[in-house]
Amino acid sequence: MADPERDDPRAELSQDKLATVNTEADRLATRLDSWSRAAVSRRLAEAVVDGTDITSAVVRVFEELQTAPGGTVPIDALEDVDRKEVSVEGQIEVLWDSDSPAIAQVGLIADDSGKTKFTSWKASDAPWIKEGERVRIHGAAKNWYNGRVSLAVTGWSTITFPERDRWWE
Repeated sequence: MADPERDDPRAELSQDKLATVNTEADRLATRLDSWSRAAVSRRLAEAVVDGTDITSAVVRVFEELQTAPGGTVPIDALEDVDRKEVSVEGQIEVLWDSDSPAIAQVGLIADDSGKTKFTSWKASDAPWIKEGERVRIHGAAKNWYNGRVSLAVTGWSTITFPERDRWWE
């Protein structure tokens, strides 16, 4: 996401501002899935060089990177994501029976930020999920159900189980 034509903006910062940017980048990188400290630092430096104060830059960069393509999106941020497909990680809280023969499974997935309904379509041929299981759903279709955001597991989605069949347990 960095502009290859632009020189590294960190070179334009004073030592004090660079130290602050790097400290904040380190803090943000621990909270952002799949973003390195260096990438976060560069984004923060770009914002500061462009005239944004460090506090506003931290908030803006965090919000941008938290919902950027390729990363896992917190469930409470799904409404703000401007894409049709997202990746989430969470625990399956509850499953219930569906009246539709086209639906394989339906239930609630939750993370620390919130929970949402998910539907796994029979045609997706997705693996079977159990209540209480931790899952990562990549490429879920984001849609709306009764005025709330929900997720659909489609044929393009993948489901992985971070804790299933761990060889060391």
